[in-house]
Amino acid sequence: MSWRHLLHVVGAVVGAIGASMLISALVSAIYQEWSAALWIVAAAALTTVIGLVLWRLFDRPGELSTREGFAAVALAWIAIGLVGALPYLFTGSITNVTDAVFETVGGFSTTGSSVIPDPGLLPHGIQFWRSFTQWMGGMGIIVLSIAILPLLGMGAVQLARAESPGPTPDRLTPRFKETAKRLWIVYVALTAIEIVLLWFGDMTFFEAVNHGFTTMSTGGYSTNAGSLNAFSNYSQWIVIIFMVLAGTSFAVHYRAMRKPGVYWKTTEVRVYLGVTAVAAIVMIIGTWGGSVHDTIRDAIFTSASMITTTGYGTADFGLWKPALQIMIVGLMFVGGMAGSTAGSVKIYRHEVLYEASRVDIRRLIHPRGIFVARIGKNPLKDNLVEAVQTFFLLYMFAFMTGSFALAVIASIWGPDMDIVSTVSAVASSLGNVGPGLGSVGPTANYLEVPMLGKWLLAGLMIVGRLEILPILILFNRESWRR
Repeated sequence: MSWRHLLHVVGAVVGAIGASMLISALVSAIYQEWSAALWIVAAAALTTVIGLVLWRLFDRPGELSTREGFAAVALAWIAIGLVGALPYLFTGSITNVTDAVFETVGGFSTTGSSVIPDPGLLPHGIQFWRSFTQWMGGMGIIVLSIAILPLLGMGAVQLARAESPGPTPDRLTPRFKETAKRLWIVYVALTAIEIVLLWFGDMTFFEAVNHGFTTMSTGGYSTNAGSLNAFSNYSQWIVIIFMVLAGTSFAVHYRAMRKPGVYWKTTEVRVYLGVTAVAAIVMIIGTWGGSVHDTIRDAIFTSASMITTTGYGTADFGLWKPALQIMIVGLMFVGGMAGSTAGSVKIYRHEVLYEASRVDIRRLIHPRGIFVARIGKNPLKDNLVEAVQTFFLLYMFAFMTGSFALAVIASIWGPDMDIVSTVSAVASSLGNVGPGLGSVGPTANYLEVPMLGKWLLAGLMIVGRLEILPILILFNRESWRR
């Protein structure tokens, strides 16, 4: 791999992030927060300059190799996690680097983990920046760059493959640049529809825009300390609908514009909706009592929020029965559909693992039989099954080692974290969910996590968002051998 090629791509992405900060500065200016606006402009200028210097200084790659594409994406995401923290630091909204980077990575990775107790006290421009980072990170910053920046046209498939949430990027057209544009059109359209519907309710236009951004990205940042609990039943039901839509493959949404029947014909959609429904029913039974409507709404909301990894909350599930809390953690390992903005393992991979296991069991029972793993009518190739099994093994390894590392960090540097808080924090970060249980539960935040623990969790957020392989390739010594 060539460092010059990688830094050229990183420079282009960082420059684009710097330019996007100007929108946040404009928001602060609209609300006459002149000091915040000027500091955000300063952050934008510095970020843009850094990006342009890298872009101009290093060679433009003629064609990225697969491993260069993976490494470039990993390096770009690490870079934007650092430069994206500048608006927080320059405005004084967050006063130390660790917390600022943690909040930024929680935004771009659409995890939603936060160190800010009350976002409503922040300048409007910074509130918008939090939401905007999630919206850009939802569909993918690299995918956005491929769609609007011709300079990243070369190696587009390699870059998209490294960033796309799923086993393989779903191509709607022969050219991935056109596919990226169409996916972003669907993403923008659904976001706009949700914003209008929320604005019709009890949200201001500013609140509707922010929640539209963080719902469709399955990010979960809110403008209020109480998350969606601060808004009406109408707003919460609208968010439920759009969380479910955000957890559905955007390629399926695009195809369904012509043939709506595609939704039900897609096996993954049926499984996804089925798991969401079953989880909601179990929650309804487990929390039954009091207002019937509130019980049903909170259960459906929590089920959709956890499975889509959005992380919004209307109920404190940290107070629910232990069995339900275990299920909550289990849902953090499910995720939405491949090709959606949801994080975690993804429904498709669970389908592959189930079908492969079922076939293996049948082969043990009938040694001479010939069995083929299928999803629907489509046979699964052996290399796909192996890739999914490898991913799941690496994912669980990252979860176990991350849990152990966070427990050690908390025990040495404090404050100490109980096992529920530790395990749920790692599962939530790796799955890009946001809230956990215990001291990092839905009514708390990550402010009290030790400094080194925040860096660990931020790293896990990026690992989870990029689905492990790009990070492994970047830090694998063999990748750099000629």
